[in-house]
Amino acid sequence: MTRLHDLFTIGGQSPWLDNVRRDWIRNGEMQRWVDRGVRGVTSNPTIFQRAIEGSDTYDEQFASLLGSGMSVEDAYWELVITDIVDTLEILRPVHTESDGIDGYVSIEVSPLLARDTAGTAVAARALHDRIDALNLFIKIPGTAEGLPAIEDSIAAGVSVNVTLLFSVARYREVMEAYLRGLERVEGDLSSIRSVASFFVSRVDSEADKRLAAIGSPEALALQGKVAVANARVAYEAFLETFRGPRWEALAARGAKVQRPLWASTSTKNPDYPDTLYVDDLIGPDSVNTIPDATLADFEDHGTVARTLDADLPGANALLDAFGAVGCSLEDVTALLEDEGVASFSKSFEDLLAALRAKASAL
Repeated sequence: MTRLHDLFTIGGQSPWLDNVRRDWIRNGEMQRWVDRGVRGVTSNPTIFQRAIEGSDTYDEQFASLLGSGMSVEDAYWELVITDIVDTLEILRPVHTESDGIDGYVSIEVSPLLARDTAGTAVAARALHDRIDALNLFIKIPGTAEGLPAIEDSIAAGVSVNVTLLFSVARYREVMEAYLRGLERVEGDLSSIRSVASFFVSRVDSEADKRLAAIGSPEALALQGKVAVANARVAYEAFLETFRGPRWEALAARGAKVQRPLWASTSTKNPDYPDTLYVDDLIGPDSVNTIPDATLADFEDHGTVARTLDADLPGANALLDAFGAVGCSLEDVTALLEDEGVASFSKSFEDLLAALRAKASAL
């Protein structure tokens, strides 16, 4: 038993691995992470960019796909889906023994569709139908344009991992889209699952810059604290949403809560504890998807304790203090959403460019 097992059994939180690599799938490293307590796996365009560009492991399949007449972009999706399908198989026992709570693997629709409602819904359904696995999550960006696609996907029976969430207001809209989607389904709802990926460390990175620019003692005292407070207030919104008559009617038909998933949980500031965004965000009915380096750090010296809802009034007060010193959390989260969409789109486009160059060389 490791601290990752304790995180689930004591803290009520599911630790997931935020990385997919073909060499790990083949050499047993992915299975070893599962044996050590990992209960799910997430991916994104940047992760696949690193995996495919940083290794020759994909070259043989890539050359074969090109030789069959496949385009570079279609070959990219074939490479990604191959890794996802193989990882789904590794996680399938976790999905079975947890009765569908965990064991999920996430694949993201093209980030170029982040502002395209109809395109996102079509792409989500296509990936869902093509891979056809009970433990698959389709990642859809939680942009304003993504909200109708999330609702439509849930209504169509597609299990969704909503990604790129930074603001509590948008998170509330995402939970509402999930509920509306469930309400459009007739009959049993137990096979539809969802998580909402709320990004953490990037909030501190941007907030800290603004607090440093203000420079007052009151502002500097808030550095390194805004991201955790923001996530805790999001958890408070989760607790408020999934209770009461409306939710109880859905739960009676088998519906499961849309768990908050803490993402971007490696510390960007070396002055902060390396397990800050794991230690301080542990609570029931939540997930933390963690890069492998931070997982190893937590396994070595993390602290397992229920911290997520320990002081919700204090979290709200801290965000009020952030506004009182002259900072706008709304501006911070809007900027981070735009930057997140741009970053994933760039990773996707850069990888396609690298694959085109590799195709020419092959």
